[in-house]
Amino acid sequence: MVFHVITLFPSAFDSYLGESILKRAIEDKKIKVKFYNPRDFTEDKHKRIDRSPYGGGPGMVIQAEPVIRAIQNAKLKIKSKNTKIIWLSPSGKQFTNEYAKKMAGKCSDIIIICGRYEGIDARVKKAFKVEEISVGPFVLTGGELAAEILIDVISRQVEGVLGDFNSLEESRVASSDVYTRPEIFEYKGKKLRVPKILLSGHRAKIDEWKLKHNK
Repeated sequence: MVFHVITLFPSAFDSYLGESILKRAIEDKKIKVKFYNPRDFTEDKHKRIDRSPYGGGPGMVIQAEPVIRAIQNAKLKIKSKNTKIIWLSPSGKQFTNEYAKKMAGKCSDIIIICGRYEGIDARVKKAFKVEEISVGPFVLTGGELAAEILIDVISRQVEGVLGDFNSLEESRVASSDVYTRPEIFEYKGKKLRVPKILLSGHRAKIDEWKLKHNK
């Protein structure tokens, strides 16, 4: 799985991709993340890519042409036809585990377009077939954080990324409440214990408890 990220701030991904499971997945070549900065595809000598919006309004809008060229450059490096272009938008279709699983099974390459400022000139959506996706009913400062969420959730569905595929919480009986050693400890005079059922070894009852506490 290769993620091609169109972003003005590729360094925003460094810390998240450089740690833990995703770092190992990249090192093991289970996934790959490539970046394309629209500033590198502008004809403006100052590398400017934003202009004031037609029709008025606050803020600046990212120009279509540098973004289109960045996408074209990404597409030139993709050999497979199983490619999806995702346009991150608060008004897009809600991103889910089911969608992530579908993408992991269907696509070899995913192009993710990250917006900034007041957004990207909508004509980009006319130049390419894109799918508008939202990570939630809220507005972020930019699309980079949303892109990291997509990369994380989709990567978990790629075989080998988690090591043990049974680690997928959504595909097994799992509770949002988990416990580990010690069995009992004290805090401010109160003894905090692991639920007895988890110590029983009774698998059916434990699964029943987990289902009950699966929020």
